[in-house]
Amino acid sequence: MHDKRCYDDILDVIGNTPLVRLNRITVGLPCQVHAKLEFLNPMGSSKDRIAKHLVEVAEKDGRLKPGDRILENSSGNTAMGLALLAIQKGYELTVVVRDRTSKEKLDQLKALGVDVRKVDTSLPPEHPDSYNNITPRLAKELPRCYFPDQHNNRENNDAHYLGMGPEIWDQMDGRIDVLVAGMGTGGTIGGVGRFLKEQNPNIKIVAVDVEGSIFTEYFRTGKVGKPAPYLLEGLGDEFLIGCADFSVIDEMVQVSDRDAFHAARDLARQEGLLVGGSSGAVIHAALQVGRTLPVGTRMAIVFADSASRYLSTIFNDDWMREKNLL
Repeated sequence: MHDKRCYDDILDVIGNTPLVRLNRITVGLPCQVHAKLEFLNPMGSSKDRIAKHLVEVAEKDGRLKPGDRILENSSGNTAMGLALLAIQKGYELTVVVRDRTSKEKLDQLKALGVDVRKVDTSLPPEHPDSYNNITPRLAKELPRCYFPDQHNNRENNDAHYLGMGPEIWDQMDGRIDVLVAGMGTGGTIGGVGRFLKEQNPNIKIVAVDVEGSIFTEYFRTGKVGKPAPYLLEGLGDEFLIGCADFSVIDEMVQVSDRDAFHAARDLARQEGLLVGGSSGAVIHAALQVGRTLPVGTRMAIVFADSASRYLSTIFNDDWMREKNLL
């Protein structure tokens, strides 16, 4: 927990989020489950950590200079973290988002003055205007532009290796047997997993993917399959990306949109924790894994963001019915 009552800068509040034991949704499990509440970061997600790290490392080595523009593609959370950094440090910010990004995220980015470019998610991955292809091209076209490239820049992983990893280890007093976390850019599971494995190589690292993503098939077979559409924001990808460090992962669980969204709703009603769809996927996977573990096993899981960004979607009955998920 934070050890000060007053901070000189909002950026100093990033990180050191609480770890809380779940007691209701986990009834009947032989293991303890402790959730890292990353939605308590200033901009509401774990991505505040990488936004701060990517910007400050680039400032130190000269890649990012005063008055420059930051450009990134994001499901929304990294965009908001970067918006905070841009405002505090005086940069312009352009973000590329998928057109399925929730209204709440788009409204918050607009409130923060961010230049938002939407991408048609129906475009095939190889299309020059697809989500992962358009941003590198924009980086060459926009003047004085720094593109952190959160999907392929392993400084993303380093942010969690230096921050969340040590925090979880300390908060669990070094008594942790399993980590379950989502795999979107791969930074969280890669960085935290690497740190924990260095402390104790017997810690089991479980990554959570979404049905339709290519990660799970690649992890199991070494082959990149064909992606399929999905609704969940923040997990999975249609490309094999550079921050996806499969070397630290022991198991990967793939979760459907339906199971992820209903699990997020269950967390709200059973634990009073208002979390997003990726956290729903994580608890769904954690409950599956937890049933197979020995009595007394200690598990840490990561809740990446808040339900406040999905009130018009996951927590909206009409939207859920429209998507045949209710």
